[in-house]
Amino acid sequence: MKIIHAKDYADMSRKAANIISARVILQPDCILGLATGTSPIGAYQQLIKWYEKGDVDFAQVRTYNLDEYRGLSHEDPQSYHYFMHENLFDHINIDPANVHVPDGSNPDAAEACATYDKLVAEAGFCDLQLLGIGRNGHIGFNEPDDAFSKGTHCVDLTESTIEANSRLFDNADDVPRQAYTMGVQTIMHARSILMIASGADKAQAVHDMCFGPVTPRVPASILQLHTNCVVVADEAALADCPE
Repeated sequence: MKIIHAKDYADMSRKAANIISARVILQPDCILGLATGTSPIGAYQQLIKWYEKGDVDFAQVRTYNLDEYRGLSHEDPQSYHYFMHENLFDHINIDPANVHVPDGSNPDAAEACATYDKLVAEAGFCDLQLLGIGRNGHIGFNEPDDAFSKGTHCVDLTESTIEANSRLFDNADDVPRQAYTMGVQTIMHARSILMIASGADKAQAVHDMCFGPVTPRVPASILQLHTNCVVVADEAALADCPE
């Protein structure tokens, strides 16, 4: 695990975007695993700027998102499908047929998860998986548990995750209580992983991810075992980590 220090959120975003754009430039038909939430927005904005300048081309790129709220259609403004189009896909030249997000509108959880697992596996898994980290150490929507998850599955969101995500809704009561998410095993199949973190509220999680024991109680700690994982975090998020 390599840790790259960033000064602040903007610096973290630029450094993360550099890593993603380098992958796309070197491998134009790469498969990107993408994340949602506030952490990657700055990186996506930087990628859009570089695309507009002609520095990076997404025409052959395929993407697979980590997760989606259960019960929300692709057209729902609170869905992650909508989020990705609003914050990235609608502003670059990616083929709409090449973007994939779990189908939150499918009420059959087993079918929705099996279908997404098959898509990801048939693609050969991700060349680069972008991740954020939750305050409780979750990755995707893989919450602290007694065992690491395997494939895509339906999860009950913890209160801390619901509270953290409520800033994107009118109020906490509007946040869905379940989501479909790639499993930890699927995430670990990615050939490279880019974890980003910003802010003092992530400091404990970042410390435990990088320096604590590998345990499903801190899902992100499994990344210590990945052969090609880069962490880009700002000063506040690295505050509890040794120099």
